[in-house]
Order: sequence, then C-alpha cells, then structure tokens
Amino acid sequence: MSMIATITPLVTDPVMIFFIVLVIILLAPILLNRLKIPHIIGMIVAGVAIGPYGIGLLSRDASFEIFGQVGILYLMFLAGIEIDMYHLKKNMSKGLTFGLYTFIVPMVLGTLTSVWMLGYSWLTAILLASMYASHTLIAYPIVSRLGLNKSPAVIITIAGTIVTVLGALIVLAAIVGIWEDGEFSALGLLALLGRLVAYCLVIVYLFPRLTRWFFKRYSEPVTQFIYVLAMVFLASYSAKAIGLESVLGAFYAGLVLNRYIPNMSPLMNRIEFVGNAIFIPYFLIGVGMLINVNVVVSSWQTLYVAAVMSVVATLCKWLAAWLTQLTYRMSSLDRSMIFGLSNAQAAATLAAVMIGFRMGIFNEDVLNGTIVMILVTCAISSIITERAATRMRVAMLSDDTGAPDAATRRGPSNMLISVSNPVTASSLVDFAVLMYNPSRESRLYALNIITDDTPGHRAIGRTCLEQAQQAAAAMDLRIEPIERFDLNVTAGLVNTIKERDVSEVIIGMHRKATVIDSFFGSKIEQLIKSTSKMVLIARCFIPVNAVTRIVVVVPPKAEYETGFARWVNSLGRLTRQIGCRIIFCCNADTRRCVRGVLMRDRFEIRSEYRDVEGWDDFVLLANHILDDDLFVVVNARRSSVSFSSSMDELPMFLQKYFSRNNLVVIYPEQFGARENVPSAIDPLASDFTATPSSLWVRIASFYRRMIILRKRFTQRNRVKKIDL
Repeated sequence: MSMIATITPLVTDPVMIFFIVLVIILLAPILLNRLKIPHIIGMIVAGVAIGPYGIGLLSRDASFEIFGQVGILYLMFLAGIEIDMYHLKKNMSKGLTFGLYTFIVPMVLGTLTSVWMLGYSWLTAILLASMYASHTLIAYPIVSRLGLNKSPAVIITIAGTIVTVLGALIVLAAIVGIWEDGEFSALGLLALLGRLVAYCLVIVYLFPRLTRWFFKRYSEPVTQFIYVLAMVFLASYSAKAIGLESVLGAFYAGLVLNRYIPNMSPLMNRIEFVGNAIFIPYFLIGVGMLINVNVVVSSWQTLYVAAVMSVVATLCKWLAAWLTQLTYRMSSLDRSMIFGLSNAQAAATLAAVMIGFRMGIFNEDVLNGTIVMILVTCAISSIITERAATRMRVAMLSDDTGAPDAATRRGPSNMLISVSNPVTASSLVDFAVLMYNPSRESRLYALNIITDDTPGHRAIGRTCLEQAQQAAAAMDLRIEPIERFDLNVTAGLVNTIKERDVSEVIIGMHRKATVIDSFFGSKIEQLIKSTSKMVLIARCFIPVNAVTRIVVVVPPKAEYETGFARWVNSLGRLTRQIGCRIIFCCNADTRRCVRGVLMRDRFEIRSEYRDVEGWDDFVLLANHILDDDLFVVVNARRSSVSFSSSMDELPMFLQKYFSRNNLVVIYPEQFGARENVPSAIDPLASDFTATPSSLWVRIASFYRRMIILRKRFTQRNRVKKIDL
C-alpha cells in the first residue's frame, strides 16, 4: 500500500480545500457533542471519508503534510507549556515509574506476541514492540478544555510519555544500526545519548536567557507569539538533526518556556487558540487520510495483523496504567485517565513504521495494520479520556462545593483598576489579571476619572478604557469600563469603591526617580486615608512574566490585620501564574500565618521564608534585590495594628534605594469582619482593636528615630547581610 493515493482529487483549488477543512473543524464538535462522542474521532473519520482512500474529495498534499507536522508539534508543545512545574516536580518519581511500566510492558508483551502469534523474526518483533511502547497525547485537548492540566494523573502521564518515547527512539536507533551493520553498536548508542544530554543542556541554558531578554524589550503580544513559535520549531528541528524525534524537542521547548508564559495572559490565549483552532485539527484530519479501509478488509491476513496489533497495544497501555495504580494506590478514575491519555498511537508510531517499511524490516501487512491501530487506539483514547475527565471534573467541583475557597468565604472580590495613561493601561491590566480571582460573583472594573471636561482629556480617558478592554478581551475576560466625572481623582475613586462594592484597588505608580511632593504622590496618600479597602500601588519596568523572584517584606503583627488573608491570596495567585518563587521576609509569628493561609487555600507554589529582625532591616535588602525581581512591601495605615512609626520613613527609603526596582506597595484592608487566619498561635488571643493616641505616636516616632540613628552609627563597623 502506498501512503499517498495516486488518484486525482475532486477538489484542487487551495481556497476550496481550506474551506472544506474549516467546515469539518466547525461541524465535527457540533454534531458529535450531541452523540456524546469526542470530536477528535469525528475529525479522524472525516479525514478517512474525504481523503484519497474515501470519496477522493481531497488529496493528502503538501498542505496536510506541513500543517499536520506543525499540529503534532503544537500538541506536544501545549502539553509542555500548560503543565504546572510545581506539580511536575512533585509527581516526577511517579511519572518516571509509569514511563518505565509503559515502556517495559509493551516491549516484553509486544515482542512475545509478535513472535508467537504473527510469526515475525526477533528483530522485527522488537521494533514492532517499540511502536506499542510509544504513544501520543491525542486526547490532551480534552483534558485542557476541562481545566485538568494540574491533575496528578495527567502530569504522571505526560512525564511518562517522554520516558517511553525516548526509549522507543533508542530502540529504533539500535534496530536500524543492527539491520544496516549486522551487529549492535554500543558506541553509536552512547553517541546518541551524549547528543541528547548536550542538546538538553544547550536548550535549558540558552532559551531562558534569550526569552527573558526578548520579552523585556518587546512586549507586543503578536511579536512574542511569533518568537515563541520560532523557538519551538528551532528546538524541534535541532532534536531531529541529532537523531531524536522532533516531538521531543517541541515538548522540551514547552517545559523550558513554561515559566515565561502565564496561563492568564494574552500570549497563552493566542497560543492555545491558534493550535486548537487550526493546527491540531489539521493533524487529526491528515491522520484519517492515511487510512485505507478497503485494503485492510480485503485481506484476512492484514485484518488479523491489525486486530492483534490493536489489542496488544491497548492491553499493554492498560496494564501499565494498572501497575501504576497498584504501585501508588491511586483511584480507578486516575487509572482510567492515565490509560486514556497514553493509549493513542500516532506521531512516533508513524515515524517508526515508515522507517521500518522503507528499510524492509516491515511488510505491507504491518504498514496497513499500523494505520488501523492508530484509528482504533485514537478512538479508544478519546472516549476513555472524555469520560474520565468529565467524572474527574465533577468530583473536583464537588470537593470545591464542600470546601469553599477563600474567595467564597469572603464573598465576591471586585477589583478596580485605575487607568489614566494610555501607554501603561494595558500592562496595568495584565498585572492585575494575574492576581484576579475570576468567579461568577466577582467583577473587574477599569476606571478613568475626568476632572477637566475638555475634548482632549475625554479622548485620553476613553483611549485608556479602550486599551484596558482590549487587554482583558485578549485573555477572554470581561472588564467593565467606567468613565466618571468628579471634582478630583480621590473623590472619584472613593465614590466608585462604595458604589461598586470594590474590595481591591490597583493603581499605577509613577516612574520618576524623584518627585516634588512625596514618593507616592498626594492623590494616592489621600486615597489611603479615605478608604479602608486593600490598595495596591504597582510599578514594573519589565513585563511581569520576565520576573525571576518575588521578594515580600512583611511588617510585624501584619497577621492581625483584617485583609491579611486577602493580600496573601493575591500574591499567591500572582506567583502561581508567573511560576517563579516567592520569598517572604518576616518574623516567626507572621511566617506561621502566611504558611497557614497558603496551605488552607491550596496554593502549591515555591515559597521561601527569611527571618527579619525588625522593620528597618528591609533597607538592607537594597543590595540583594535584582533588576528582574519584583519587590513587594506590605505597608500599613497609621491607625492599623501593624503600623509602626518607622513606616514614616518608608517613602524616603523607597525613593532612595528602590527608585529603579520593580515595586509593589500593598496597603491591606482595614476594619470590617476579620477572617480567621490558620496558625499555630491564634492571633486573636489578645485585643488589638484600640487605636494609639497621637501623643503616643509622636513619642514612639521620636524613640524609633533615635534607635535608627544608633543603628546607622554601629553599622559602619560591621556588615549585616540577609541571605536571599
């Protein structure tokens, strides 16, 4: 059988070809969703029907070759870029175990069945078994659509995929070497492994530095999208050039670039949209075009080989999932998810069978049987994954209903973003969305306040709101624009906060090294005094996704504030989206409360803690905060529990030592019903509701200034370091 039919297709016009493909992509989900069948199967079946071995409507021309190859690379890249690195490290040992199971079981069982049931030689049987061992994550879009990327079963399967595909490729290289040279070449295998190690080291060293440099200088989403695609195909081609499969390079590029593409970002939205809308469906339709049903059913030998291959491949993957379940005492639902995702055969299987057929290792029966096996395993994979993912999603929602998250306990979290500059409006919205908790009750507002009713000022304000709307729409979020006329900016903000029941306010900070009135500006200081809601003042000189660390300085007694849990949750969401590590500089009591909130609200992030003796010590951090860090200072209002007189020096210190750093200053919410903060020590054991008198504040401020002067004098002869 030829892989591409020689008959003349009915349609040859490029425009009509693309139209037919788009109609299939459009109608397959609509029609098959009613039948409760995964639309992935529909696209493969549609490829069979319209392909050269069906009605001959289209031929598998260069467009399907190119788009199909791009589609499989895109599929593996999405699997790498959407995986949660924290969960990957957490489940890495389980993934490696599953990878060994799903490689060894098919190799042993596949080799024996090929020799005993099909009568092939041991060399052919081993190569055929390596085809059973490899698999392709065809059903991954189903998991991604239902938001199960962080499920342990999904992560275990993805990690195991790399192990088994790599093992299959090594077996393929060894078999080809034996077939050509007549003997096994250990030197050639070691050379391949050496090239693999060198490839991984070059990619992991070069790609992050290039990406951070590029993202700092070019923040336009389309430009970043093109750059990411270029890196993916560079990694894929490099992997193929050294003798590996290109899908491994695409997946590895996704893992390396994972850190710089947050899930809630315009760039991620564009990547997922383009792949799921065009490239991946093209790949599935192209797979269907390879299947020649007439040839398969015309010969009993071909039908027998295809049946044996399909049954053995499916049985091996089920046994590997079952062994993984027994080893780690997982649920039957996790086993179904692992089996469903790992059962499909496509990319590496096609590569192996084509190489074996061209070299004469495989005959036409194996070639035709492989195509049938691809159809059968892809269908089983899609159906099993769809059912398991649906049940897993229902179970996840049931757990969330039984144990509501922090946002549900506190009520709706409405976020207000003040935009006044068209240049920074989009970046401010991007930053705010990374901390936003989208829920059914929450709302996102963009506010522009007009104090001068002139056409020029109104035009600037509307441009700001349009930029904010476009930035939110790029992430599939709806932001409600508010254009408000008021006497001054502070009054407009305060009135909007009350009218819209806003719980969080985000304001951009100036980017000047020095200011005339104060570091924050008189408008922000007025706002802090006029509202008790949480206020975040943000300034980033680089894109947020290029941040390497988040360093947070927390004052003593911050855990007693009403909004303590809210700002910890906001920083937890920001850290989880960016994928970096967060360092809390605080005392032991505050550290216990921060850990309690992160554990209670299930923020599985890389959090570290550094002991800080007093509030003054954050000045010593100036030499340790890098240009790629995000420095967060948790401040306090004068009437709050955690306020100390030394905070009066904060604007001066920030202006002097951190004028060129990425900076966020948080004023936690004050007053209102305080949420119970989990900790080893109950913060409510003492009453701290009384506000200190002005006389006491002045005395404490004078005493504190004397202590600061004494510390500065003694620090001339000794160096005090805080190791970050």
